[in-house]
Amino acid sequence: MKAALFLGPERMEVRKIETPSVNHPWEMLVRVKACSICGSDVRIFHHGNPRVRPPAILGHEIAGEVVEVGEAITQFKVGDRVAIGADVPCGICEMCRRGLGNNCPINYAIGYQFPGGFAEFILLNETTMKYGPVHKIPDGVNDIAATLAEPIGCCLNAYELANLSAGETVVVFGLGPVGCLLVELAKVLGAGKVIAIQRSRKRLEMAIEMGIPADVFICSSEEDPVKRVLEETEGEGADVILTAGASEEAQEQAIRMVAHRGRVNLFAGLPPGSRKIEFDSNFIHYREAFIFGSHGSVPRHHKAALKLLADGRIKAERYFTHFFALDEILEAIKAVKERKAMKAVIRP
Repeated sequence: MKAALFLGPERMEVRKIETPSVNHPWEMLVRVKACSICGSDVRIFHHGNPRVRPPAILGHEIAGEVVEVGEAITQFKVGDRVAIGADVPCGICEMCRRGLGNNCPINYAIGYQFPGGFAEFILLNETTMKYGPVHKIPDGVNDIAATLAEPIGCCLNAYELANLSAGETVVVFGLGPVGCLLVELAKVLGAGKVIAIQRSRKRLEMAIEMGIPADVFICSSEEDPVKRVLEETEGEGADVILTAGASEEAQEQAIRMVAHRGRVNLFAGLPPGSRKIEFDSNFIHYREAFIFGSHGSVPRHHKAALKLLADGRIKAERYFTHFFALDEILEAIKAVKERKAMKAVIRP
């Protein structure tokens, strides 16, 4: 089969390698139909990752068709269409036993320790089949749309931790694919006013043209987002704020605009070498506000995301702007890095 092999930072080659086959009762082989590129794939390509040991196959937003199943597997059969997510619980540790596999100390993931979807086939191992995010794609959801289940699952986890209530004001920093999904999902979950903040005017206009349903758009390179959010909330601040861009400034601004009993989710991590953020702890103290993070998702979020897609509550088609063959993966990564694409999809 063809596979895009990550060989180290700035090195990736499409090569012919042996097609895997099922050699264990709990393995399943899937023909990859579509694998979307995540921002984390771009970061790994450029900088590597401690959990990724070259040569490796990246890609964790996957949709495909089952072509071979082990004898112990009863929930899937040949011909089933399946979506595959990223975080795979080990199933053994305390966090996994509590249903918090995205906090597993081992932190297994498709496209990291386990081979990913930038290949013609993906072999799912026993751990993935027993505990991981592998679900049938509902009728009416096409393969490309199904790849959104992974990032939507991460957004669902974020809002679950934020304890979003109907009518609350939500602010989202960053209008990349995940930021746009967070905006759209806020409306689905019953938020009141939703405010989207983006530094780049070009990216902000792309989100508007896509039809992302924010009530207010703020270009933070042109006006003070803290001042504007306070104006939009009659001085109270926002109830839930999510930083979906890797920016120290955005994290600091998010904390300064939080309402009493508000929640700030540092959704996007900062790259190595970033400066430490600064904030007034008394501001948090007297507002009884909360600052927390969210990381990935668990399989039930992935399953719930597929239902949202099947119900038409997330408009998947607007996110996919660029499509590439596997041989064009370097071009695809470049399109995402340069922000020419919203979601770029590899179709092996």
